Amino acid sequence: MLPEDRTNEINAITFHCATMASSVAFYRALGFETAYGGEDATFTSFHHGANFVNLQLVDSKPPVGWGRVIFHVASPDEIYQRCLEAGIKPETEPADAPWGERYFHVRDPDGHELSFARPL
Repeated sequence: MLPEDRTNEINAITFHCATMASSVAFYRALGFETAYGGEDATFTSFHHGANFVNLQLVDSKPPVGWGRVIFHVASPDEIYQRCLEAGIKPETEPADAPWGERYFHVRDPDGHELSFARPL
């Protein structure tokens, strides 16, 4: 549950991407809804619940290994299935973690690591 005062929260994360079209296809395949931009844009924004994921086109491939962003979703298993149906190969299968979440990890076309999780 989110607090009433939403002024002290992270609202968006922006990823650099080398190819906007493949990154847009990836996020759409996972069920993110386009709020602005698209395949031919230099900046695209997606809704994920009350938050946003932004993509900014850059001239070179972004570095890999920066960390991970975790999205809480109703069903990690459903998002995992979407990945498989779209030909996306997650790094892990959904599993129950000892810290009390069901989760899996996947990388986007530019190597950004995403985790989709649900508290148990």
